Amino acid sequence: MQRISWDQYFMAQSHLLALRSTCTRLMVGATIVREKRIIAGGYNGSVSGGAHCIDDGCYVVDNHCIRTIHAEVNALLQCAKFGVPTEGSEVYVTHFPCVHCSKAIIQAGIKRVYYAKDYKNHPYAEEMFREAGIEVVQVELDEMSLDHLHLEKMTFTADLLDKLDKAGLEEEELRQLRDQANTLFTQNFFKG
Repeated sequence: MQRISWDQYFMAQSHLLALRSTCTRLMVGATIVREKRIIAGGYNGSVSGGAHCIDDGCYVVDNHCIRTIHAEVNALLQCAKFGVPTEGSEVYVTHFPCVHCSKAIIQAGIKRVYYAKDYKNHPYAEEMFREAGIEVVQVELDEMSLDHLHLEKMTFTADLLDKLDKAGLEEEELRQLRDQANTLFTQNFFKG
């Protein structure tokens, strides 16, 4: 079995963090890494002890939920809270950072931003990263590499569909099952 790359590993951590999000609009996770070691993680959600969007709904002003602290900022605040320096570190984020998070990332001295999915990529955020000399890299998470049994599952499904074909299942019904299997094996584990 081949090990996943460091980028895949840290991006997977960010996707796991996103599963803790209390935002109903978009689940985001961020992992701050220095010298191949995780130093902080964050997800988007409300202030500790405050009302959460999943409980009380989003508090939207000018099309933005003002109740939510973004994942990147939560991770940076965790570093600040525990006195962990961020200078020269890297951040792995499930979605491209917004303008405000981009400013915080730059000010924190982070040298590289990895993100999995484009999300309203703002040209000013991209410009700020360029001007600050911060490398921005898209790293899509290969979910199949996280499932150690994916080959066995695919083989089992293909064999089962072949047996249904040989047993005389109608062509249209078989086509629908094959399409459904293809969809299941190609969709992302982590949506958002």
